[in-house]
Amino acid sequence: MKICMLVMCRATEGALADNVCDRALYRRSGPVREPISQAALPRIQALPGVIAATETSTLPPYGGIGTEVRIPGKTHTERWDALFQLVSEGYADTLGLRITRGRMLNSAEVTAARRVAVVNQTLVDRYFGGDDPIGQHIELSMLKTFEMPVPDPLFEIIGVMSDAKNQGLEDPPRPEVLVPYSVAGGFFRGVMVRTAGDPAALMNSVRREIWAVDRGAALADSGTLEEYLARFSYAAPRFSLTLLSVFAGVGLVLVAIGVYSVIAYAVSRQIHEIGIHMALETQQQDILRLVLRMTLRLVKIGLALGLAGSFAVTRLLASQLWGVSPHDPATFVSVAAAVALAALVACYFPARRAMNVAPIVALRQE
Repeated sequence: MKICMLVMCRATEGALADNVCDRALYRRSGPVREPISQAALPRIQALPGVIAATETSTLPPYGGIGTEVRIPGKTHTERWDALFQLVSEGYADTLGLRITRGRMLNSAEVTAARRVAVVNQTLVDRYFGGDDPIGQHIELSMLKTFEMPVPDPLFEIIGVMSDAKNQGLEDPPRPEVLVPYSVAGGFFRGVMVRTAGDPAALMNSVRREIWAVDRGAALADSGTLEEYLARFSYAAPRFSLTLLSVFAGVGLVLVAIGVYSVIAYAVSRQIHEIGIHMALETQQQDILRLVLRMTLRLVKIGLALGLAGSFAVTRLLASQLWGVSPHDPATFVSVAAAVALAALVACYFPARRAMNVAPIVALRQE
């Protein structure tokens, strides 16, 4: 049985942007190379509006099969790990990756299942240091344990590609290796397609080309990579953001209510003093300044305590943050400004009441 997944998206600049590629995922067993991968890719690539198409073993940005790696001639004490993907020659073009050194796999190497590999820049920086990786070899231990094991999985490095997210959108890229999909069977395979226009317009065409090769292919899922990311990457952060926004809004309302209550009480306690000021023909602006001074005194104390508490719990929030530092100054300044603004708005009504008090009434309230 073959399980298929089709996902399509519009072409964009850069690697692994929100819309990058289309993908069809199916499980294959038996021979290393099957007609569905050999015949479907050229047919899909020939469709109008298709920029590039490739086969892959995993779906970005959660790409790669974990493996221990060994580099002949390199000694180390700790375990060296990497991710690897079984891909075809169009992988870099489909995902918008740059080949910074050497070259990408070609169709002859993929067809012949040659032991060649392309590695990402993170792997070069971490395991090769200042050495040139081109022409050196890397062993992928996991291939020895496949359903159809690959004996002596030693690959010659022929190229270096730019980094792309391969363990989710939050974490930095891990070392990664691309090898021809034809070197191993018995694993998931996917077809990713980069389109020039609306991916939805090509979805049915890609399905037809796959079914033309294999009518038994069951399409289990459809949608764009952006939709895939929305389900598996953005859903939890969006829920957390919504929840935190609700709590923040409630907190801001409580700040306003608290400031209003305290200032209203303070103004009521100082009605007699305010009446004396009014009897001495003090300007309303002076009364407003008096109320504002009381408000700002409370706000400063509250902000000082709040900021100190915020800095104390940033370690607990660090795992929930994405693309922003736990000590981001812009965030702290904007939050402090929002709280101060809410407090000033809350003091408006007590201040207005104080400015409109009749002196004779205020003097009688002692």
